[in-house]
Amino acid sequence: MAPEKGEDAASPHRGKRNRRHRAGTRALLAALAVGPPDETLSLREILDGLGRSLFGMLLFIAILPAFLPVPGVAGGLSGPLVMLVGVQLLAGMRRPWLPTFISRHGPTRATVARFEHRIGPWLRRLERLVQPRLTVLLDHRVATMFTGLLLVLLGLLLMLPIPFTNYLFGILLMLYAMALLERDGMLMLIAWATGIVAIVTFGIVGGTLANAATQWLDGMI
Repeated sequence: MAPEKGEDAASPHRGKRNRRHRAGTRALLAALAVGPPDETLSLREILDGLGRSLFGMLLFIAILPAFLPVPGVAGGLSGPLVMLVGVQLLAGMRRPWLPTFISRHGPTRATVARFEHRIGPWLRRLERLVQPRLTVLLDHRVATMFTGLLLVLLGLLLMLPIPFTNYLFGILLMLYAMALLERDGMLMLIAWATGIVAIVTFGIVGGTLANAATQWLDGMI
């Protein structure tokens, strides 16, 4: 049966957005990497048309610097962005909000390509296991707030100069991003468990979070 005129007229844009929404995480990264290497992708452009996957893709982009071998970059860039995602989930926001000066900027296609090349094999194996399931752990208000709280604490840890932890926190935060992107509640349970272990190990036991909170409060007074 031939499509109606209204459907046909809207289909190019709607079809493109639907394909992006259905694509796997690795396919999305590969698509973003196609084009002039020095072209900058704005966060607004990257997030356009992702539907419920908005927070997951934003988190994915936020952790890109954690995989770059440049000292201080991961904490200075990734940490605050991860905390921003966490605060908004904690507040129960349905769509991420970004200040204009942040949404206008983003990674270059070359950076996305390097990231995709570095983690592609790992993502390929992980994508065989993930699937939409236990979505209540992604949609329920309390579950979303708990995810947000863990992301705030992990983002704070990522900001701190803890030696040899950039890749570790990057991979851990990737589990959260994948769970949000692929709508996999079981993977989110695993991310919760590993996140709690990391927070207890690096934050509470080592006193890192307590020291950071004290310094932050001192700066507020």
